[in-house]
Amino acid sequence: MSLIKIFLNELEQEAISTRKMLEIVPNDKYDWQPHPKSMTIRALATHVAEIPGWIEHGIKNEGLDFAVMPYNPKVINNTKDLLAYYDECVVKGKSVLVDANESKLNGRWVMRNGDVVLMDLSKAEVIRHSLNQLIHHRAQLGVFLRLLDIPIPGMYGPSADELGK
Repeated sequence: MSLIKIFLNELEQEAISTRKMLEIVPNDKYDWQPHPKSMTIRALATHVAEIPGWIEHGIKNEGLDFAVMPYNPKVINNTKDLLAYYDECVVKGKSVLVDANESKLNGRWVMRNGDVVLMDLSKAEVIRHSLNQLIHHRAQLGVFLRLLDIPIPGMYGPSADELGK
């Protein structure tokens, strides 16, 4: 099996779980944050939603330079718009996970801020990093929601909430 097919299968599975988590973000808690040093739910949920789109960027580009293209996240204020944005980013990520791009996976992708190199990865590593970030920040969002006493859906099996514990 090709790496592209492995990544596509993984993205499809993680996309289902991630959507379940994003669906339960309450509209009245977008400004909430558990600590002054933490992101707001708006910032974190938007970040989770955008991550699948990184896969497209990683395949189609040679890198990202924040000195040239500053990071300006989309501002989302409700869960309906959050889910629409997420679905759009998942489509972008899936769109490049095609057999024709298998040969591009050894190419390099560099994230920098001007002269400072932040990451220098193969394109395959960019995809892996994106999937890891999706899982990491989705779990972080789960903690935020748990602190608000919102029942959490299972990701890889039933959650304690689903089991009635």
